[in-house]
Amino acid sequence: MSDEQISLPFFAIVLLVSGLIVRYLFFSGPRPERPPARTAEQIFRSREVAVQRIQQMFPQVERRSILWDLQRNGGNIQSTTERILSGRLETPPVTFQPPPPRNQTPPSGSPGPAAKQAEKPSQPDLITRYNLKSKITDDTATEEKKEFEEDKKGKGWSSNRDERQSALQQRRDEMILAARRKMEAKIAAEKAAQGSS
Repeated sequence: MSDEQISLPFFAIVLLVSGLIVRYLFFSGPRPERPPARTAEQIFRSREVAVQRIQQMFPQVERRSILWDLQRNGGNIQSTTERILSGRLETPPVTFQPPPPRNQTPPSGSPGPAAKQAEKPSQPDLITRYNLKSKITDDTATEEKKEFEEDKKGKGWSSNRDERQSALQQRRDEMILAARRKMEAKIAAEKAAQGSS
């Protein structure tokens, strides 16, 4: 028995079995599953969400231009936003015709400005938003205007945060009321001009 030798095929089998055991014990975890391929519907939905986000930030930019840029950069909202801010957003070619949004039906005729306004959710006017209905009367408004002008002349920029905030809110309210008075005067003048003609 002093002449025992390990044959080459036996040695190869032992190495192979031990390699499989080591791999099984140390490297056999749950394999990460590949995410399922996105369907065209999911891609369209994600693009629409991205367009809505960008249009909330930049309502002046056309939907078609935003979709064109998102298609070119793989749907990256940040790079599209940076291009809009820097003024480098390219105009899409005439051949690029994006599908209409899913939440709207295709228009039967040419949409007018009234149709676009109907799509936007109604928001309260500034008078309602800032609870200025009690200040609408002319007597109260003129008194507050005088008080505001006196406060403005009497005081500079206050170092107290609450005083600054109340002064700015009072100034905002006065600006809103002044704009309302101007608009009412303009509407009255237009009605008078229509009534005389």
